[in-house]
Amino acid sequence: MRTGRYVAFASVLAALAVAGPASAVLTPYVAAGQVALRSHGLYGGAIDGIRGPQTNRAIRTFQRRHGLAVDGVVGPRTRAKLGKLGRPLFGKRMIRRGMIGWDVSVLQFLLSRRGARAGGVDGIFGRNTLNAVRRFQSRRGLVVDGLVGPATRHALRSKAARGGLKPARTRGPSRAKVHRMLGRWARYYGISPRLVRAVAWMESGFRWNVTSSAGAWGVMQVMPATWRFVEDVLMGQNMRHTARGNIRVGIVYLRHLLRLFGGNKRVALGAYYQGPRAVRRHGFYPETRVYVRTVLSLRRRF
Repeated sequence: MRTGRYVAFASVLAALAVAGPASAVLTPYVAAGQVALRSHGLYGGAIDGIRGPQTNRAIRTFQRRHGLAVDGVVGPRTRAKLGKLGRPLFGKRMIRRGMIGWDVSVLQFLLSRRGARAGGVDGIFGRNTLNAVRRFQSRRGLVVDGLVGPATRHALRSKAARGGLKPARTRGPSRAKVHRMLGRWARYYGISPRLVRAVAWMESGFRWNVTSSAGAWGVMQVMPATWRFVEDVLMGQNMRHTARGNIRVGIVYLRHLLRLFGGNKRVALGAYYQGPRAVRRHGFYPETRVYVRTVLSLRRRF
């Protein structure tokens, strides 16, 4: 459960034209461009994310050959001409094994920088990339499913000391017991157990005592301000900070959002992730759209 905090990557991508070699933020996008240009036989250097003379020449040569404005900017038109390896941007979809694209190149480069080498950066999500994703997810305390969704992308973008969910050492209920509690309290509050379990799995992987870098805690990843709102306004009682308390608070809040948005599950889920005020003001962020689609598809598993 998070509030709006994502910045569109279009401006970052456009800035490639002026990025220096030491730009830590932009290097994954430079690397993705190098991979795409290499597939067209225009770049023969290392996939190092450094925008040097060879990368600049390759971009301009490609643009000249395809009748584009020769401005050295790897913008939407240039990426469209690059083909499969030129799209989509990182964060526009859930990335999984078998996919090819610009975002896969970015993923592989970020994995390498985080010490989970994917066997090279080529824009193709194969077995080596899958194993690297799983290793990274395991180290960061994330759900080890090999799927690169919002939580994994957030951890990849974060500094090592801050990314991912941080598990506490305190023992608590098993995931099987958490699964049962989710169903019990979902039925108690009149919400689909499948929907509640899908949210819980997406948020924490059914782990009860984990805290995100943003401060969200527990199975349902409830922010402190949301917890207080549920206690003071929706429930009228204090809830213990236990697995059961967290599940009840998260479910009551989800029920509140469903009522607030007239039973529209899609919008309620978006508000759970992004915050209701941000949804009303801005609509869904790209990350939110992915989150909602994933939760709705996960219902079949539970």
